[in-house]
Amino acid sequence: MLSDHTSRTGVHHHRLLPDLATLTSPSSAVRPHSRRALRGSRTASFRSLRRSQGVALIIALLVAGIVATLVVAMSRDFNLNYRRSANAAIAEQTWLYLRGTEELAALALTIDHDADQASGAGSGEGRDDLTEVWAQPQEYPLDEGGFLSGFVIDLQGRFNLHTMIASDSPSDGGAQAATASEQYSESQRMFVRLLQSLPGVEVDEFEARAIADATIDWLDTDENPRLNGAESAFYGALDPAYRTPNMPITSVSELRAVSGMRPDIFESLQHFVTAWPQQASEINIHTATVPVLRTLNPDQGFTPLSEDQAMAIWERRRSQPFEDLEAFFQQELFVGGAGSQFRPLLTESSKSFLLASMVEIDDRQRHMYSWLSREGRLVRVLQRREATQTEFLVTEVLVKAELVAP
Repeated sequence: MLSDHTSRTGVHHHRLLPDLATLTSPSSAVRPHSRRALRGSRTASFRSLRRSQGVALIIALLVAGIVATLVVAMSRDFNLNYRRSANAAIAEQTWLYLRGTEELAALALTIDHDADQASGAGSGEGRDDLTEVWAQPQEYPLDEGGFLSGFVIDLQGRFNLHTMIASDSPSDGGAQAATASEQYSESQRMFVRLLQSLPGVEVDEFEARAIADATIDWLDTDENPRLNGAESAFYGALDPAYRTPNMPITSVSELRAVSGMRPDIFESLQHFVTAWPQQASEINIHTATVPVLRTLNPDQGFTPLSEDQAMAIWERRRSQPFEDLEAFFQQELFVGGAGSQFRPLLTESSKSFLLASMVEIDDRQRHMYSWLSREGRLVRVLQRREATQTEFLVTEVLVKAELVAP
């Protein structure tokens, strides 16, 4: 009976439990559809991982690009700010150096005054000529590299425009005068001669008189035009309209606006006239330029001295400086008292000067003009402005031409 039960039970268990070999068989552990699902899951996971890696790479590249852009922008801004700061520092430094040249020039002029007083040179007020230290171009090396240079010009070696409107000058064009020459004061005739003596420019007597009349009208205090002049009524009809100042000017550049003033005339004239001081001043016989010397024609007409006559005076002054005004008028040209009409307009000493200075630092140049006034030992700066390189170079050439043979 027991055997029958066991047999039945064994048969029963055989039916319920799988064979051990079947359970342990690798081929039967996972069914085919399960393996496909597993492979699909692994493939999907791999693809998802690759996509995640691609997105991360793109984000990294974007971040790197943004950072690079920011670095470049910051570097550019830094460089701009650095250059701006460096330029500002150099500009301040050069300006201080240029201001320092004013102190050097003032010192030279003060020492010259003291030397004249000690020696008794000149006719009571000293003597100024082109052999003195203040008249020599100077150059100084700088510790930072570069150099500082400058030269002083005697403005009383030029023609002062304000001399034409002195109290003894006809303001109405001399309408009642017997001759054309008598319609002008001696200083006004000298200006007409100067216009005809400008180097490199052709100006005839009629044009010179018209420009002189217009210049006198520009400076005088009335609105009455001279014969060939122009007052505010004339300029008011122009486009653009403007008025005459009818007062002393501070810059010869105003001559550009005067009726009849051609650009080529002004470009040459500006180097031989001055607006400082703002009142009549004499011409220094020891420093007068060649065109200004040509205005000293003892004939009371409008014709200037010939260039040869003016050069003879210049050569005589260079080889054997005039001792004083008496020696100047002892030249053959002025024998017999000729030239007495402009003798009051001449002097041996000067009070007005122009300083032209230049500094170069780090291959950068800066230029300045300073107008100086000397009263005794006191030297004051009346006006200053920056100058262009071209202005400075032209002025330097003209100054050196007066120190050596033109």
